Amino acid sequence: MVNWFDKVLSKDWNIVAAGGMTGEAYLAEKDEQQLFLKRNSSPFLAVLSAEGIVPKLVWTKRLDNGDVITAQEWQKGRKLSPEEMCQSSVTTVLQKIHHSSELLHMLMRLGKKPVTPKQQLAHVESKGHRLGLPEKYADVALSLQYLHLLLPVTSDNKQVVCHGDIDHHNFLQAENGRLYLIDWDNALIADPTMDYANILKWYIPEDKWGEWLAKYGVKKDAQLVKRIYWYLCLDTLHYITWHYERNETAELQKRLRNLHEINHDINKLLG
Repeated sequence: MVNWFDKVLSKDWNIVAAGGMTGEAYLAEKDEQQLFLKRNSSPFLAVLSAEGIVPKLVWTKRLDNGDVITAQEWQKGRKLSPEEMCQSSVTTVLQKIHHSSELLHMLMRLGKKPVTPKQQLAHVESKGHRLGLPEKYADVALSLQYLHLLLPVTSDNKQVVCHGDIDHHNFLQAENGRLYLIDWDNALIADPTMDYANILKWYIPEDKWGEWLAKYGVKKDAQLVKRIYWYLCLDTLHYITWHYERNETAELQKRLRNLHEINHDINKLLG
């Protein structure tokens, strides 16, 4: 087990791994008390807790080596199923996040600066070329062309706090009835389209996009649909580089299939 537990909890706590991509999340249990522990979570967690977007933050402790351990209430519940992503509570959570001036001010105080689409494109393109991905995969090369072609549709849009990794695995439906959005390690200040693009493409039938967007508070038009596909391309390329660097073949192939589908949709969109 990891030695930082001894510095934040007494010996009579039972500690088990709680999963997560970083391997730094744990469940601690003692008598009737349960805590979710994580090392080096974003300081942003405190305001997310205050806003009720994540389970309540119980305490934060800094270790001698500079690591910060956070403890949150352990909420019994379950992840949303893909079919449940269309429910109105998901839309409500996103609206709350994207319209929160408190979240925006706190993230900026923590040193986060708005990220422009041009900067995002430059980053993923540079990384892709460094890994040789456009040469290896035709769909990667094609998607980069589409990103440059459609870049103008991303201009002059409001930038807000975005989660940056929206899928059904990160929505926790607690037994107390609350819906939480967890795992905020990729939080950024950007166009909110990047968050809801993935919901629309992978969870909402295309003929229901207009209805979903109306509930969220924006009107569907040709410009917005192009912007949605721009962010879908960008996000999928990001994950392709992520899985490629880690030799995660199965996940890489899944993302490449997603990219092929997105490219096909964009081709139809452009006529």
